[in-house]
Amino acid sequence: MPRLFGTDGVRGLANSELTPELAMALSGAAARVLADHGLGHRPVAVVGRDPRASGEMLEAAVTAGLTSAGADVLRVGILPTPAIAHLVGEFSADLGVMISASHNPMPDNGIKLFAAGGRKLPDAVEDEIAGRLDGRQLARPTGALIGRVRDVPEAAGRYMDHLLLASPHSLAGVRVVVDCAHGAASGIAAQVYRNAGADVVAVHAEPDGLNINDRCGCTHLDPLRKAVLEHGATVGIAHDGDADRCLAVDATGEVVDGDQIMAILALAMVERGELAANTLVTTVMSNLGLHLAMREHGVVVQTTPVGDRYVLEALTAGEFSLGGEQSGHVMLPRYATTGDGLLTALRLMARMVSAQRSLAELADVVTRLPQVLINVSVADKAHAVAAPAVTDAIVTAEAELGETGRVLLRPSGTEQLVRVMVEAPTEAAATTIAQRIATIVATAS
Repeated sequence: MPRLFGTDGVRGLANSELTPELAMALSGAAARVLADHGLGHRPVAVVGRDPRASGEMLEAAVTAGLTSAGADVLRVGILPTPAIAHLVGEFSADLGVMISASHNPMPDNGIKLFAAGGRKLPDAVEDEIAGRLDGRQLARPTGALIGRVRDVPEAAGRYMDHLLLASPHSLAGVRVVVDCAHGAASGIAAQVYRNAGADVVAVHAEPDGLNINDRCGCTHLDPLRKAVLEHGATVGIAHDGDADRCLAVDATGEVVDGDQIMAILALAMVERGELAANTLVTTVMSNLGLHLAMREHGVVVQTTPVGDRYVLEALTAGEFSLGGEQSGHVMLPRYATTGDGLLTALRLMARMVSAQRSLAELADVVTRLPQVLINVSVADKAHAVAAPAVTDAIVTAEAELGETGRVLLRPSGTEQLVRVMVEAPTEAAATTIAQRIATIVATAS
C-alpha cells in the first residue's frame, strides 16, 4: 500500500482526493500524535495557506480537526510555505500546517506538516499520523479543553523582518521584476524587495483564487522574460505558488536556473568563509556543468535522490550550509529550515550588488550541458532498469561520453515509467544517446 505522505506532504485533487474529511482527520491525527509524544502542554499549531479557492475550505477543515483534538490554532492567512516553517519557530509552536499544492495547477491542493522548530516531520511520525486515519471513534475534549483559534495579523510582518535580517546588502540600484505566480508571495514579495532597497515591478500578483500558477511563475518563464526586457530591469525573479522556489532571468532575458543560482551563492559563501566543509548538496538531476564548475573552484558536490526533503536530510546530517535543486528550491540552513524563494532571491541580488557584476556575468560560471530527458513507459520498472541489455547500453554510452557527459536512469516513484536522462556536449549527441537507451529500456521490459 502506498504511503499517504509523498516527498512534499499530502497532495491531490481538492474535494475529490484531498477532501475536507481527510484534511480534518489528518490534522486531528497530527495533534493527537503530538500529544501522545509527551508534549506536556496543550499543542499549538500555526496554519497558513496559498490563495487557491479550495484553500478556504481546507483551512476550515484543518482548523476544525486541530481544535477538535484539543490544539490551539494560530491562523496566519495567505503566506509562503517557508513563512509557515519560520513562524512555527518564531511562535514556539508544536506544529505547522501549510495548505498548498505549490506549483501544481489550481484544482489541486495539498497539506504539508512541519514539526517544532519548523522542520519537516520524520517519515516515522508521518506514518504514525497516517495510521490514525482508521475511522476509530476517539475520545474528544469538551468544554474548556477544546482548542481555540486566534488570527495573527502581525505574522507577515515578522516573516518579512526575518528575511531582511538575512539579506547581507542593500539592493539599491537593482531594478527587479518579480513574478508572484498569483500565489502566496503576492502580498509580500514586492514589499520585501522594496524594503531591501530595490526598485520593484510586480507581475502576476493579483490572486483571485483561480489563477494561481496559470501561465506564470517558475513553470512559465516567458512572461517574466518579456517583462524584464520591457521594463529595462536588472533582473527578473520567478516564484511558484507557495514561494519556496526561485528562478531568475538576467537583463538580456536569459533564464538562470537553480544550478546556476546555487553556484553563484556557493562561490559567494566561499569568499566569506561561510560554505561549511566547502560542500554543496544537490540532487542527481543537477546539470554536469554545475559539478564541473564547482570542481574548478574546489567545492565538493554531494548528491542526493530527487526531492528537497533528501537535500535537507543531507544538509542536516553533514551540517552543511547550502543545498538545493535545479528547479529552484535552494536551502540555506543558517537562515531557514526549508527552501525559501524570497530568501534565495534576496541573497542572489545582494551578490550582484556586492560583486558589482550583472547576473549574466555571475551565472556564466556554469556552462550548462545539453540535457535530454525521455520518459519510457514499461511493464515493470525494476526489471527494466536491471536488465542486462540496459546495463550494457549505459556502460557503452558512458564510455562514449567520458567526462564530457553522463547518463542517469531513474524509475518513477509513482508510475511504471523509467526516466532516461543524458547530458552531452551537444543537443544532437544527447538526443541520439537518450533515444538509443530509451529504445532498449522499452524492449527490455
